[in-house]
Amino acid sequence: MTDSLILVINCGSSSLKFALQPVAGGAPLLSGLAECLGTADACITFKSAAGKERCSLEGGAHDAALESVIGHVRKQGLLDRVAAVGHRVVHGGERFNGSVLIDDEVETAIEACIQLAPLHNPANLLGIRVARQALPALPQVAVFDTAFHQSMPRAAYLYALPMTLYREHGVRRYGMHGTSHRFVAAETASMLNLPAEHGIVIAHLGNGASATAVKNGVSVDTTMGMTPLEGLVMGTRSGDIDPGSIAYIAERLGLDLAGVDTLLNKQSGLLGLSGLSNDCRTLEEAAAEGHEGAKIALEVFAHRLARHIGGLAMSLDRVDAIAFTGGIGENSSLLRQMTCAHLKALGVTLDSSANQQCVRGQAGRIDAGQGPAVAVVATDEEGMIALDTARLAGLAGLGALAA
Repeated sequence: MTDSLILVINCGSSSLKFALQPVAGGAPLLSGLAECLGTADACITFKSAAGKERCSLEGGAHDAALESVIGHVRKQGLLDRVAAVGHRVVHGGERFNGSVLIDDEVETAIEACIQLAPLHNPANLLGIRVARQALPALPQVAVFDTAFHQSMPRAAYLYALPMTLYREHGVRRYGMHGTSHRFVAAETASMLNLPAEHGIVIAHLGNGASATAVKNGVSVDTTMGMTPLEGLVMGTRSGDIDPGSIAYIAERLGLDLAGVDTLLNKQSGLLGLSGLSNDCRTLEEAAAEGHEGAKIALEVFAHRLARHIGGLAMSLDRVDAIAFTGGIGENSSLLRQMTCAHLKALGVTLDSSANQQCVRGQAGRIDAGQGPAVAVVATDEEGMIALDTARLAGLAGLGALAA
């Protein structure tokens, strides 16, 4: 089974990412992204060692995208080597504290979590159902973003609300990006040769962003809450905001709850602050040219991130390392520098040259050797999903894949 492959599927609300991961380890043989699903612009791009290939889906939805993926894998002569399918699922509530083999009961439990992640779980569930129908003979595994954070103590996950809201309606902090945080926690400990007892604060920064305190490999606190809206400034999400301001905003702008939700999730964050873009690269270029809104957005992003890193440090016994990951964390030397400039109270120092070199997939230490280590670590969510899938499906090659 050393030549077996795992098909990793990540369904978004209007997109589908996939990767064909070798069980024996190494880079994906095939990967790609289907975008704008359900619209006239729906298309899919395949990437392999041979290059890129882009195809129209002519208004197709997730089922058409997955059929296209399977057809392309078959055309490449690889379908017979696919031994299992791994699915990213955003929200598993309190039901799941780890990855699981999917059956009808698991499907029903994922569906029950839709109200906790209404923008994400329906798409995740659709991908599962289409894949189970298309590939019924293969074991399929659900890997939950929330599972890694189920180790948080109740002091970290409870809101200061009437307990009936938690007991009867599941209102609590769950956290997200757990698959990435779990991978980066292990990778950082290995990279820095940390002792068994250690503390790491991980900043997963992209269009969605969260930070997590990891104690001895276990999540003990995180910034995202019941939904992916809480915590850091993000591409279009506000992050933390005074709940009292929501009623004020709604009254002043005449917004209903749906309108407020749209404002906070899709019109805020870097986009709202800058009035220009949610793309960090665009904002850095504009800021360098004097765009005031771009400067403000980057300043608020870095300040909020540093404040949360400092807060998360208090959930640890010690801070051995701070790790930056995700699209922004791995590539924006400017935002890493701006953030670390706020962390002098933790003893953080930065090596400017090393920081500048860690872009475009280049990982490594960027601190100046005093205080906690600071590292740039490339995340691999698809690899972690494949690892869990291989383990639960009883496939060989785990050591190579984990490495």
